Amino acid sequence: MHVNGIGIGRGTAIGPVLRMPEPLAEPAEIPSRANPAVDYERVAVALAETAADLMALGARAGGEAKDVLDAQALMAEDPAVIEDIRERIDSGRTAERAVFEAFRSYQYVLELAGGVMAGRAADLRDVAQRVIAHLLGVSVPGVPRSDEPFVLIAQDLAPADTAMLDLTKVLALVTRDGGPTSHTAILARAKSIVAIVGAAGSDQLTDGTPVIVDAAAGTVITDPSSDEIATARERASRGVEDAPLTPGTLADGTPITLLANVGSPNEAAAAVALGAEGVGLFRTEFLFLDAQHAPSIDAQREQYIALLRAFPRQKVVVRVLDAGADKQLGFLGHTHEENPALGRRGIRALRDSEQVLRDQLQALAEADAATDAELWVMAPMVADVEETNYFIELGRELGLKTMGVTLEVPSAALLADQIVGLTDFVSIGTNDLTQYTLAADRMLGAVSRYQDPWHPAVLRLIKLIGDAGATSGRPVGVCGEAAADPLLAVVLVGLGATDLSMTATALADVRAELKRHTIEDARDLARRALGATSAAAARQVVAAAVLG
Repeated sequence: MHVNGIGIGRGTAIGPVLRMPEPLAEPAEIPSRANPAVDYERVAVALAETAADLMALGARAGGEAKDVLDAQALMAEDPAVIEDIRERIDSGRTAERAVFEAFRSYQYVLELAGGVMAGRAADLRDVAQRVIAHLLGVSVPGVPRSDEPFVLIAQDLAPADTAMLDLTKVLALVTRDGGPTSHTAILARAKSIVAIVGAAGSDQLTDGTPVIVDAAAGTVITDPSSDEIATARERASRGVEDAPLTPGTLADGTPITLLANVGSPNEAAAAVALGAEGVGLFRTEFLFLDAQHAPSIDAQREQYIALLRAFPRQKVVVRVLDAGADKQLGFLGHTHEENPALGRRGIRALRDSEQVLRDQLQALAEADAATDAELWVMAPMVADVEETNYFIELGRELGLKTMGVTLEVPSAALLADQIVGLTDFVSIGTNDLTQYTLAADRMLGAVSRYQDPWHPAVLRLIKLIGDAGATSGRPVGVCGEAAADPLLAVVLVGLGATDLSMTATALADVRAELKRHTIEDARDLARRALGATSAAAARQVVAAAVLG
């Protein structure tokens, strides 16, 4: 039996299955016999203890996990949730039921919002479980303990559980839900855990079943033969070899620049240490999201200078503010939208508030003049030639030398032959390109199996962009999570990508995989993937060709 999903990295693990315990049962909907004041106090204590637990776990985990767990701790202290719980207790609910209902109502709100907000619904569910466990005086269902190493199987994994996995015992992680941009996938990649997410059918695996988890192939093999185990062990031993931090190249010497996705200047040092040759996506949203007003030119310039100085004489691709959808900003005039993912976001929102865009471009131009990094600037969510021209001309007016656009809307990919030649470069945002192509919210678990950049429909759009880049002589980058998948990275090169940007922890795996293939190999693998009928089939045909 084979179970297929989305592999994280290219690792291989062999071991027996151990399943995550079932979550706490939904509290019974029965009238409360307790004094409401007593229940208020019980809930207040449980919320405070839950927040403290999560903060302590975050401090122990560090890195990206700390940020995620700190955000969860804030959820446990949200005044709106606390007031909702109080009202439900006043209406006769038990403390446990009031907590369950209050958090569930907010989960629904986030799921309806879609995008990143929908992904946070799972985090809320975990917070509710922790609070209810405190109220009941029981342990929170968590990762099972075992004296022997095991492969952990779960419906999904809470950030706290992923962050605190004992890597001396957990050989690999397989989840039924989640996609390549879920918290589970992000944290698994950051911790270099062999993982497969979105593995439909994994909930049928039983404790003790021996399996091979092959992240490169996105496959879980149950009851493997002795030959399959020997092959997997040999592959696993190859995977632990450390690749030198050399520039990215193919086996025939074709250069493929390997860049890092960075969310703030504070992440620059870690990216450099992991071998990033520059930055392929600097997300500038951190400057804007918590602000009542757009930050000044001076404030922005200092942040941009801090980043650019970390990469002297190297490429740094900065994406201007990508607001809208799950990132609603009042100073951009955002109001309620029935379907915000298809509303005023990216370049559309910036055009409606052009001074915000002008100030950002001005700050970038001044930072460029003050440093010796190679600054490239791009616009998000461009849909056609008219929007491309608007952005490129504005940047030129303000003195920026290298201007491009992010191609993540299917219309832009279909018009790539018209758009690419107008720019100095383009970058493919595979996360949004995938969700828009397949009409599947990238953070909604119910449709996570569609959110797979291996899908031939997505790959065909990428090929249109790659072909346009080759014809016009423009660089074509990839800055979505797809570039962090080593085998898919090779396919992307075969489709015409000239540089790849990813979370810095994925650089070593991708660098090592690229070194195994020539440009002709990559093009052959791309042709195989393009001819497949599904994401799973594309992944399997490429894995079979590479791994045998």
